[in-house]
Amino acid sequence: MAYSSITGVIDLFKNPIFIFASIAFWVNQYLEKSLGIFIPFYHAYGDDLMAMPVVFGLCLQVMRWMHPAGSQLIVSRKQIIIGLAYFSVVFEIALPLNSRTYTADPLDVLCYGLGTLVFLKFMNKPAPQSKKSQVL
Repeated sequence: MAYSSITGVIDLFKNPIFIFASIAFWVNQYLEKSLGIFIPFYHAYGDDLMAMPVVFGLCLQVMRWMHPAGSQLIVSRKQIIIGLAYFSVVFEIALPLNSRTYTADPLDVLCYGLGTLVFLKFMNKPAPQSKKSQVL
């Protein structure tokens, strides 16, 4: 693993939005699945708000490991829109049609969108040591 890849991993795990979103998601899962505690609003929309910063953050990190631009790489808006559309279709249309475990909720799509905007504004940036970004 190249130095820039190691630094990139450290940068992802230092990102306060990634840290907050990841911890909020896992704490909620623990409360619900292990303790049977459900916080009504968060149960309905919290994980959906946290999903995109975590998913896009992890995707960005993996792409940085593979791409020669390394920590300078950012995700294009087109890729982000495709990812948002994919997530929305899978979790709000396909899965609810094929499983009783999932329910379709248009407000979930709004939450995915808000999480995506957070990723775009605060996370989809070259790592601090990089001077110039390169869009994939």
